[in-house]
Parts: sequence; structure tokens; C-alpha cells
Amino acid sequence: MSTILIKNGTVLTASDRYDADVYVEDGRVAAIGRALPMSAAEVIDATGRIVMPGGIDVHTHLDMPFGGTVSADDFHTGHVAAACGGTTSHIDFATQTPGRGLYHALDEWHAKAQGKAVIDYGFHMIVRDLNPDVYAEITRLAAHDGVTSFKLFMAYRGVLMVDDGTIFRVMQQARDCGGMICMHAENGDAIDALVAQARARGDLAPKFHARTRPPQCEGEATGRALALAAVAGVPIYIVHVTCEDAIAQIRQARDRGQAAYGETCTQYFFCSEADYERPGFEGAKYVMSPPLRAAWHQERLWHAVRPNDLQAVSTDHCPFGFEQPPQKQLGRDDFSKIPNGAPGIEDRLLMLWDGGVNTGRISANRFVELVATNPAKLFGLWPAKGTVAIGADADLLVWDPARRHTISAKTHHMNVDYNLYEGRTVTGAPVAVLSRGDVIVRDGRFVGRAGRGRFLKRLPGAPGLA
Repeated sequence: MSTILIKNGTVLTASDRYDADVYVEDGRVAAIGRALPMSAAEVIDATGRIVMPGGIDVHTHLDMPFGGTVSADDFHTGHVAAACGGTTSHIDFATQTPGRGLYHALDEWHAKAQGKAVIDYGFHMIVRDLNPDVYAEITRLAAHDGVTSFKLFMAYRGVLMVDDGTIFRVMQQARDCGGMICMHAENGDAIDALVAQARARGDLAPKFHARTRPPQCEGEATGRALALAAVAGVPIYIVHVTCEDAIAQIRQARDRGQAAYGETCTQYFFCSEADYERPGFEGAKYVMSPPLRAAWHQERLWHAVRPNDLQAVSTDHCPFGFEQPPQKQLGRDDFSKIPNGAPGIEDRLLMLWDGGVNTGRISANRFVELVATNPAKLFGLWPAKGTVAIGADADLLVWDPARRHTISAKTHHMNVDYNLYEGRTVTGAPVAVLSRGDVIVRDGRFVGRAGRGRFLKRLPGAPGLA
């Protein structure tokens, strides 16, 4: 039975901050208190440091086929990177193959993680093809297999997009089995028309990716998705919100009492559409969907995460190499062929602490709420994950608020040859990362092992949030 005593730290949760020791036994938090008398196999001195729950990233795409290639991080490299950045659990997206059932996708994604997983992980299910068998599979997945959230796309026609009728029927089925709907909300038909028109004009540079996916398309689709969810009576979670147009729709739905939630992603706070104007083809590094917006939307996002208009910050980690391998180069002559996605699973906590807590934009407690507690509550991982409490999994960070770290592709652990935040020096980083009581990162060095990560079987009817 493994034991660890973390001494002299400051415990930080979504609601509290206090000085205490934390005693870990057999993978769980067994005691919290001042000057705990226990002996342990390992003692970690946390003097001057913060002990907080490990991050939970509920929006990632590891080993995902997309845009004629496959995302560059698999379940080993992605997990190592996540752990080094302080994320100890995540929920990835299993993608249904049209003509095949949902269990085919689930088996495929379990195989991707088998023997590679370092941290704990769950799955959302992307539904692309609805038929009578899929209805039954949705119910069975939620009741028996721990997959309780279902993602739908309102964009990427012919690839991932489904029509409103399909969306509504999946919503009804998810409602009946206690599930949650995750929605990629962009008006795909309008975007496709704008893309075709840009290509016909010869406007093919990366910057036209953003210009053909305007914020109004995100706002309209968000409002439409929320309206369908209200009629169906199902909780809905709008993923990767980028702009005031979408924030306003979620705020209004919540004001009406709807079970409506939203996340944004780290990059939308710190990058903007100006990055598409970088010299040469450099703007392709920032091609993601929805795209980066005008810089003024960043302050709207900070305003939204403070009062709970948005409830979580994830990454949408979906990396494609720029030159090694040359995945982004697939669209060198046509922005519409650039694989959509960017790296970020390693940088989320570092960037949000430095840019949010250190600047006073959010409190330290709200930081924990956004990156760990709310994701756990929304997606059925609470109270085992997302807090520091007796009986909870010992997914813990020993965080040094004074530690300085320069972000760079030369030193990050993500399997991609660039970083969105290249050269930025942040203050605040983990010096030790524990996953279920195992120390998997020490002083920025990964010391865990492949295959130790466990699948998170979630219960339907997660409590959600107010």
C-alpha cells in the first residue's frame, strides 16, 4: 500500500484555501490537517507551494483522423504532455464511422489508448449516422459503458456535420438516458458558401480561414442548438466558444433557466486573428475551428468566465505538424485544406494561471473551478475527481506560484513542432504531479509509465451546475 505525505502546503480548491498537510494512501486522499502525525513512504515538502486538484481537460482529440491525416499526439505522447502541464484526467472524442455502430467507434478508441495511457481518460461519442440501432446504442453506452455525453457537429458537411433533425432526435435519446449533448456550433452551410466564394476569387491564404467563418455563424448556430435543446429538454454543453455572439446566446439561455453550459479554450484568450497575418505560411499554425477572433473578443471571454456565463476552459487539443511532419502543408495552396487544429494540452494551466490569476482577471479558486471542479461536475467525475477532499482520488498538483517557465516547442512534450505561445515566460507551474497517488511528474520531468492510465466510466445524470 503506497503512502505519500505532502507537508506544509496551502490547499486550494474551488471554494477554499487553507494551510494543511495532505496524506495519500492507496491512491486516495486519506487525511487532511495541520502537522499530520502519519509516516509515509515518501514525503513531499510543499512549503511555499499550493496543493490543488489535477486539471481535467474535457475536450481533446488524440490520434484522430481528420483532414486527410491523423492528429500528431497519440494516447502516450498526449498524456505525457498533459501530465507535465498539470492535467491528470481528460475526456477524448470517439468518432463514429458512417455505416457502423457506436460500439465500433468505442472499441477503436479503447484500442488506441490500450497500453499507452498515462493519465485517466474517458470518452465522449461523436454521432455521425443515426439509425434505429444507434438509438439503442446511445442508451446502452450511457447505462453500461460509462459514455454519457454525445457530440454533434453543425459544420463540416460530408465529414462530421449532421442535420437539425438528427440533432434533435439524438438530443431526445440523450435526455431519456440521462446524457449530455456536446455541440460544435457553427453554421456549416453558410461557411461552405463563403469558402467556395473565397476560393473562386483566389483568396487562398490562411487568413481566409477566419474570414469565411465569421462570429455571426457561431452565434447563429449556438442559438439554434440551444433552442433545439430547450425543446428536447436535454442539458447542452457548447464547446470551444470564441466570441461575444455565442456568449450572449448562452447567457440568455441560462437566464431563462435552461441547463446550458459552455467552455472556451486557452488559445482564444491569448491568440487572435492577427496571428493569421504572420509572414509566409506561418498563419496555418493557428488554423482551428472556430477560428481565432478579433482581439476585443478576448476581454469578453474573461468577462464570461468570471461570473459563470462560461463554466470551463479546455484545449480542443488537436495538433498537426507544421513541417515535421508537414501536415499543415496540405493546405499551402488552399486554406480550406489545412487540417484544423492546434496543440495546447500541455499549456492550459500554465497560461491560464499566468494570464488569469497573476493578472487578477480570475481568482485562484475560480481557476481551480474552471480547469478541474466544473469539468468533473458536468461530466460525471465528481467527487472522485476535481477536488482535494478525503476519499477523492489523489490526483494532485504541487504548484509553485513563483516558478518561471518559458514555453517552447524545443522543450514541450507534445509531439508537434511548434507552440502557439512560443517564447512566452509564465510564472506558476507544477513541481510535482500525482495521478491516483503515483508521482508521474517531478520538476518538469515525466517519471510515470505507459499503461497505468484508467478508463473513467461515468454515471448518467451528472449533477451539472447551477
